[in-house]
Amino acid sequence: MQPGAPSGFKGPAYYNDCIGPLWFDPFAADLVRRLPIRPPGDLLEIACGTGLVTRRLRERIDSGVRVVATDLSAAMLDYARAKLGDGNGVEWREADALALPFADHTFGAVVCGFGIMFVPDRQAMLKEARRVLAHGGILLFNVWDRIEENPHAAVNAAVLEAMFPGDIEMRFRTPYDMHDTEDLRQLLSGAGFRETLIETKRIAIEGADPNAIATGQVRGTPRSALLEKRGVSLDIVIGKVAAALAAAGGNPYSGYGQAIVVQARAI
Repeated sequence: MQPGAPSGFKGPAYYNDCIGPLWFDPFAADLVRRLPIRPPGDLLEIACGTGLVTRRLRERIDSGVRVVATDLSAAMLDYARAKLGDGNGVEWREADALALPFADHTFGAVVCGFGIMFVPDRQAMLKEARRVLAHGGILLFNVWDRIEENPHAAVNAAVLEAMFPGDIEMRFRTPYDMHDTEDLRQLLSGAGFRETLIETKRIAIEGADPNAIATGQVRGTPRSALLEKRGVSLDIVIGKVAAALAAAGGNPYSGYGQAIVVQARAI
């Protein structure tokens, strides 16, 4: 889910436990239900993160189908493997989404939950996905809608950007810049895919602890290292974000997350 996370990143547990249940796991369930129980071949997951989508995939997909879960971050991959175990029919591979270590036409389906936004060359990633897919294979991924449609993210960004005005590294808009459906269609076409569905999906967030959300957003993401590099206490930042979340959505917090779901076929 964050293929760009450095290998020394120590926040998978915060990411998984604090914010995973609120929106990542519900979106994972929505993504995976769109797959047939028996896809047309083995299944590859790109940017598996802490394994939230992986677990849903293994629960849904027929046990006879090989599932390979990959991530660029060794820390995320190690966490996912430890959480799900090695005996559940998942193969774990550290891999760069721009240079997948698999032969052409190896898989019948490629899935990516909230990962493509972090890859430096999105077109190249989709071309790699097409390369490893068999003709007619399924591509399934989701991306965040615009930041204004994800209030928890907008609040977090506003707090951090106010603390570090003009600091480009402290702008966190990249995950929310793939919402344009025409741009998505062009990316698919340019990589050799035929679009079969592009859909907006909103999931409610209710009864959440603002401090838990803020902890996941700060300690559970690589931005924690950026903050520490600037000599800022993570607890102070978490407190500011939590207060802003409570002001925006109450305590307990209520809001929603909104994503764009994309399905396509390899042509």
